Amino acid sequence: MVKRSKVDTLPQELKNWLDAELVTRGFADYVQLAADLQKRGAALSKSSLHRYGSKFEERMAQLKVSTEQARAVVAASPDDEGAMNEALIRLTQDKLFGVLVDLDVDPESVNITKITKSIADLARSSITQKKWQIEVRTKAAERLKAVEQEAKALTGASRDVAMEMLNKVRAVYEGAM
Repeated sequence: MVKRSKVDTLPQELKNWLDAELVTRGFADYVQLAADLQKRGAALSKSSLHRYGSKFEERMAQLKVSTEQARAVVAASPDDEGAMNEALIRLTQDKLFGVLVDLDVDPESVNITKITKSIADLARSSITQKKWQIEVRTKAAERLKAVEQEAKALTGASRDVAMEMLNKVRAVYEGAM
């Protein structure tokens, strides 16, 4: 069984303070941090703080990368087809999978039921999104056909203008799909 970190036994308020201090201090100065914790009533060694701080810093770096990836997805693709949702689902699935395969995870500190439920919710969300995309595409294609029939029923210049507009709409539609 994995030994539980002393940091994990701290009261939540003190742990929140520690996390904020680690970020503020740039994940350094563990000797002073241990002394400051001692003043607050928690006796933790600088080594214990360093082990916790290293893992916390790594998680923060991963979160930063994930955030940058999400921003890149938003910038690269407008959300006209739910691309952002799909990217978010894939990114979250990737992160949850990483948690599951991470051998350093303390089984007592991870709620497998919640992770499994999150994965199931993500899978349902992905299926629902794909069904919605198919439905939207089908309705759009049907509407384009109906508009085409109406345009063909026109005569003269009206028909030419309507067909030109229909072709422009179709080009935008096909470019988006």
